[in-house]
Amino acid sequence: MVKQKTIKSEITLEGVGLHTGQNVKMTFKPAPVNNGFTFVRVDLEGQPVIEADANYVVTTQRGTNLEKLGVKIQTSEHVLAALVGCDLDNVIIELNASEPPIMDGSAKYFVEAIEKAGVVDQEADRSVYVVKEVISFTDEATGSEITVIPADDYQVTAMVDFGTKVLGTQNATMKSISEFKDEIADCRTFSFLHELEGLLEHGLIKGGDLNNAIVYVDKEISPETMERLKVAFGKDSISVKPNGILDNLTLHYPNEAARHKLLDVVGDLALIGTRIKGKVIANKPGHFVNTMFAKKMSKIIKNEQKNHVPVYDLHKEPLMDVTKIQSMLPHRYPFILVDKILEMSDSHVVGLKNVTMNEQFFVGHFPGAPVMPGVLIIEAMAQTGGILILSTVPDPENYLTYFMKIDNVKFKHKVLPGDTLIFKLELLSPIRRGICHMQASAYANGKLVTEAELMAQIVKKN
Repeated sequence: MVKQKTIKSEITLEGVGLHTGQNVKMTFKPAPVNNGFTFVRVDLEGQPVIEADANYVVTTQRGTNLEKLGVKIQTSEHVLAALVGCDLDNVIIELNASEPPIMDGSAKYFVEAIEKAGVVDQEADRSVYVVKEVISFTDEATGSEITVIPADDYQVTAMVDFGTKVLGTQNATMKSISEFKDEIADCRTFSFLHELEGLLEHGLIKGGDLNNAIVYVDKEISPETMERLKVAFGKDSISVKPNGILDNLTLHYPNEAARHKLLDVVGDLALIGTRIKGKVIANKPGHFVNTMFAKKMSKIIKNEQKNHVPVYDLHKEPLMDVTKIQSMLPHRYPFILVDKILEMSDSHVVGLKNVTMNEQFFVGHFPGAPVMPGVLIIEAMAQTGGILILSTVPDPENYLTYFMKIDNVKFKHKVLPGDTLIFKLELLSPIRRGICHMQASAYANGKLVTEAELMAQIVKKN
């Protein structure tokens, strides 16, 4: 397992917001395990926190904008891309305005700041969602589509088609997150001249200049537009380069636009909140389709975590067979309900029972439609938990295990002849004075069939 990571020390950057034009100070701070990425508005009363969560996305015009309880964070994607690209899990981002500084329109300066601050491992394992099947989201209005397929690493491919002669079709691929720093981070944001004119006219890019955005000239520039651009960018003269971009900038890569779109995808998908092991293929990506896909993935992951079914190798030699189990438990036929112990640690145990039609209880429990009684599933889980608690004493054969309490029992699916039941019990608190408090789960056919909280105590035989 890979450990979660945060930064060693805090570090501050200052700049101007692209759309607000406000001077802003942004500070990256170390964060505790399982914090994720959180924005803190230090300029507002109470210093409200906005988590980097796809469910807080409110608009995607000119950037990915978050809002929680009326508090906003604008243009979050470049900062989030840098954090993911530096292989971080937990960082606090303090801002004294609603929008991070645009810097040069890329994630380069954020990456450099993070590297200067340093990265440290934390005392918790990283949660990674392993993609096992194809998942897609399509924006019917634009034809944009994002798909994720199984892969051995987190990979991203962006395919863009702008439908203009000056830019046309471009592709970019990141085969591993380790490529982000050198291949993706310095790719700057861009816009087309026809978009820029409208934004300038409405005062929507107050912090823009020719040093933080590539401008592709997709139409002839009138003298009036040229004068307006000079005023907007504070330049005495502006011209168009042979490659169709306004001057003062040199492209870092021929496909810099596609690479920046890939950067946006990495930043927007950080809003899923969980690392992905899979290949993302983004066809004509944009903030709307990116964040809608992030919302879909977040929902899928949360549902699967809620109903997580652990996978075990049932052909592997068990930790204990039924003979060893009978040497620890006092139960005998027809009441021993565990066939194998698959694994065990100081805090958990996993057992197995093969359910057959020969079970004595099927004779009288719905003979025409046999179903394993729920109380016996609970008993089987308790016997599995008994192995865990009895393993803490040197002479388990001299102890008996008694129920003390059963809480929050849920029967979700029927257990039928032919099923293989897997029991997983985890300690909710350390074992004290022979008392064991466990969360118990039973699985069959890839589903959670029963869950409960069990409390039991071992008592020495008279």
